Amino acid sequence: MNIVSRAFDWIDHSTSQSSRVLARRTSRRSLLGRLGTMLVGMSALPLLPVARSLGAERVAEIGDPQSCDYWRYCALGGFLCTCCGGSVNACPPGAEPSPITWVGTCRNPVDDKDYLISYNDCCGKSTCGRCFCHRSEGDKPVYMPSKANDILWCFGTESHTYHCTVAVVMGEATNG
Repeated sequence: MNIVSRAFDWIDHSTSQSSRVLARRTSRRSLLGRLGTMLVGMSALPLLPVARSLGAERVAEIGDPQSCDYWRYCALGGFLCTCCGGSVNACPPGAEPSPITWVGTCRNPVDDKDYLISYNDCCGKSTCGRCFCHRSEGDKPVYMPSKANDILWCFGTESHTYHCTVAVVMGEATNG
């Protein structure tokens, strides 16, 4: 008997023994229950960053959100939703945020800290046409599309028509 054959026999024997021990110690019902709990737990994992980002909006701020000089807009390119019936972090009624975004890191003058900002295009209505801003501090060329603000980001929405852009604080930027 060669060494490969003995290795396969050992794997076969170990798997068989482990399966028998598992079958003796658990019922089908408990195994299915544990499997279901694991699947539900795994499906909740993608929600965790969203829950953390919702708390990040509690940042002390100064300035006019309808001005291009507002600190959150350091890498924004587009029409401000604050001038189009929305807010700095919410699309106006009738527009939906694109799930595809670009990001920037902006310094808040209140606490002198850097924050990660997610820029979401609001889509589904005709272009707002008010308060156009084009700031490109830290903007990267198109070969890094996740950090470029010159791309239409209305993908994953019902309509690809661009309306305006929001700037959502995702959290404090860390070096690491």
